[in-house]
Amino acid sequence: MTPPPTAPTPAPAAGPYAESLRLFARASRVIPGGIYGHTSPALTVPGEFPYFAARAEGGRYWDADGREFLDFMCGYGPIVLGHRHPEVEAAADKQRRDGDCFNHPTEAMVLLAERLVALTGFAGWAVFGKNGSDMTTWAVQVAREFTGRKKILRVRGGYHGAHAWCTPGHGGLIPEDRAHIHPFAWNDLDGLRALVGRHRGQVAAVIASPYHHPTFGDSSLPALGFWAGAEEICRRERALLIVDDVRAGFRLHLGGSHQFFGFTPDLVCFSKALGNGHAISATVGRAELKVAASRVFLTGSFWQGAVAMRAALTTLDVLERDDGIGRMRRLGERFAAGLRAGAERHRLQVSCSGPPAIPFMSFADDAGWRRQRRFCVEMARCGFFLHPHHNWFLCAAHTEADIDRALAAADGAFALVKADGG
Repeated sequence: MTPPPTAPTPAPAAGPYAESLRLFARASRVIPGGIYGHTSPALTVPGEFPYFAARAEGGRYWDADGREFLDFMCGYGPIVLGHRHPEVEAAADKQRRDGDCFNHPTEAMVLLAERLVALTGFAGWAVFGKNGSDMTTWAVQVAREFTGRKKILRVRGGYHGAHAWCTPGHGGLIPEDRAHIHPFAWNDLDGLRALVGRHRGQVAAVIASPYHHPTFGDSSLPALGFWAGAEEICRRERALLIVDDVRAGFRLHLGGSHQFFGFTPDLVCFSKALGNGHAISATVGRAELKVAASRVFLTGSFWQGAVAMRAALTTLDVLERDDGIGRMRRLGERFAAGLRAGAERHRLQVSCSGPPAIPFMSFADDAGWRRQRRFCVEMARCGFFLHPHHNWFLCAAHTEADIDRALAAADGAFALVKADGG
């Protein structure tokens, strides 16, 4: 997500978000931007959404002012089973009583690596970190170590984290940070072939998300043959194929989104949903890459924390046992169908894009995202958190009744959008 150039000016502490605004005024005095990164108020509609959270349960959360929201962002993806899932938290608490940060890893790391290797189908090993950008950056280094090449090809507008080679921001960068990073358009196999040809013998890896989910844009699924073609190009050129499954991982297929879309990568990066809100990330890779991976230094004081690993093991178990992925798909299909029908009733044109478990809706011919912002503001006023510019997320704690309540509120929001010149 592209960070705003400046933080919004704190509004007077009044209205439904008075406590949020008071906290933001205090934060602005001691924190750059007050709230930075993807949760910055400037990326929604400043003053129309909560700025601070207080607590959460299942598919809901409460903000600093005590307002309750049905959560369709799920912490921007990590919450896959629901906030504070009892089994996940019980496993985490049990490990926490024994300790979390030691001089050595625990058995949980071995168990989780074995589980991911078994689930993903192609992998021979796994490593762990704390966030997605750690993993995508390390995977790029492994590709360079294995191939002895410098060039990385990435999808234009794709998001892979906040490190210098991939950040959507601008501050603190130098041209050398991206001297060997080259973009191509999503779903454009001819463009990828041409780029590979231009840098023949120099390409270490192609990196992309399993489907395209740009901020300030509709999501786009892979075209028929895109992934098979990308895989064939990489095999022929002896470059590695890296899948950034940080956002979609464990919402489309328990073994990784590459299995959902039917192709075989060389490296896959996970995070977000892996620990149901506990900070953990992972990369899995082909057995042939293990020696090269061992030569790329990877560490962090908290990266082998046992609590998050126990949470991840339980998250995977519950997702599999309860068919959480199937549940999210069915709820998402219900949500998208209802949004399309509601918009049609009010003679509005909308697009529902992305996989059902990770949906996004936008309005046609919506210059400046005016209708989109109005719709999401009205939904927030009714207690439903939907981001105006970023894809949404469902979790397994959402219910059919939740979806129906959201669709009833959406009907009212559509009416106001239409009345406002929609």
